[in-house]
Order: sequence, then structure tokens, then C-alpha cells
Amino acid sequence: MGKAIAITNQKGGVGKTTTAINLSACLAENGMKVLVLDIDPQGNCSSGLGIDKDGNYNTIYQLIIGDCNVREAITHTEFEGLDIIPSDVNLAGAEIELLDVKDKEYLLRGKIAEVKDEYDYILIDCPPSLNTLTLNAMTTADSIIVPIQCEYYALEGLSQLIHTIELVRNRLNEDLAIDGVVFTMFDGRTNLSLQVVENVRANLSQNIYASVIPRNVRLAEAPSHGLPITKYDTRSVGAESYRELALEVMKNDRKKAAPRKKKGLFRK
Repeated sequence: MGKAIAITNQKGGVGKTTTAINLSACLAENGMKVLVLDIDPQGNCSSGLGIDKDGNYNTIYQLIIGDCNVREAITHTEFEGLDIIPSDVNLAGAEIELLDVKDKEYLLRGKIAEVKDEYDYILIDCPPSLNTLTLNAMTTADSIIVPIQCEYYALEGLSQLIHTIELVRNRLNEDLAIDGVVFTMFDGRTNLSLQVVENVRANLSQNIYASVIPRNVRLAEAPSHGLPITKYDTRSVGAESYRELALEVMKNDRKKAAPRKKKGLFRK
């Protein structure tokens, strides 16, 4: 069975969508079969993977409200091994529409379970807030990757998020784990970026990925062309950084899975 990872942070502008786009592309580049769930009403992850917002696609909104099944919602991207369930602005109204729905925090979980064993990874791009959509991501996910921007208030926002994840684990999804924290928008020329990294590493008990995502013009340009950085500028420092992160994610999962190999449950 594949692994579902929510990419989340309650703060906006920290690189969640950029990470969802480029980590998924790099995992697919390594031969993994990947499904991306775009549950942000802005739909930036969808457009960043070449999905036309005006196209005739079923979206995560139709899936959640029951207008289509999960297989009808999956759209193949032009990138080998990479599928997506896209989003659009209609998703913004889902919060109100689901107010009186029983067990609304689990709407996505059951639907995605139907195809989970068909993918190596399912990455979920979350909105920058704690709402019903984000809770659905956390109940669907096996684990969480937290992107944090190298800025002054990074540790404060991260502490709040970890508290939220603990609440979700205690009340909604006892198996939810934090895979790790990844630094984004790192600028090695500034003391601030270096101090933030040092401060977080000194004060955080969670796993911190060795791969660091730099502040990079090519990374910022790629989504406007509907391309992950590996296709937009394959030799850029941004592309290499996300390739390193993908390798680290896969390596960590292999380590965790290794004890089950003899039982035939180890995914190659």
C-alpha cells in the first residue's frame, strides 16, 4: 500500500505548494507512481503541474461532495508516473456545505483508500489554515512534511502546528506521524537564514531533513509555465535540491519499512 503524506503549515507563503509540485515530480522521476491531491481552493498546485483551471476536469470538490468517484476525479498529468486530483475555486464553498455532514473530517479518507495501493506516494497540498479541508488531509495522511520558511517567526509558527498535529493524532488519526521539517527559501548569504536553521535544529525534537530548499528565481518562475522545476530548468539548484529531498524521503521510508521485508510487505 502506498504512503499518504500531507504537506502542511498553518502559515501561508512557506513553500507548501512549491514542495508538493516539485517533490511529487522528483519522486516520479525516481520511478515512483505518485498521486497529488490539491485541496487548496486556489488551485496553484494544479496549475503548477500543467492543469488548465478552465479545463473539463472533475476536481477534489466534486469528489468530496459525491458528484464523482475517485477514479473519475484522477487526471493524468503530462509527466510520467504523476497523477493529480485537481482543485478549483468551487472548493472554497465546501466548508459551509459540509457543516452538517456527519464525520465530515473523514470524507476524503475513505475515497482515497480505494486507490491507495495503486500508488507509491500520495501527496496532499493543504490550504494555509486549519479548516475542514486540512483536517481531511490529516485524517487521510499517514504522515506530514512541514515546510518552514527561514524567517524570524518560523519556530513560533512551527510550535503551534505541532500542537495542532498532536490534537489531530489524539482525536482523529492516532497513526499520524511527522516525517520531518524541511527548510525553504534559504539564503545562505544572510545571517537570518543561518540563525533560523540553527535555532530550529537546537530547539526541535522532530526530524529535520538535511536537504534545504534555497531561495531560487527559477523555482519561482516554474509554476507560471505549468512545469515542475525538474522540467523547467533541470540543472538549476532548485531542481537538485528537490531531487535530494525526494531521495531523502524515499531513503527514510525504506529504513522504516525494512523490518517488514521478510513478511513480504516491503515496497521496492
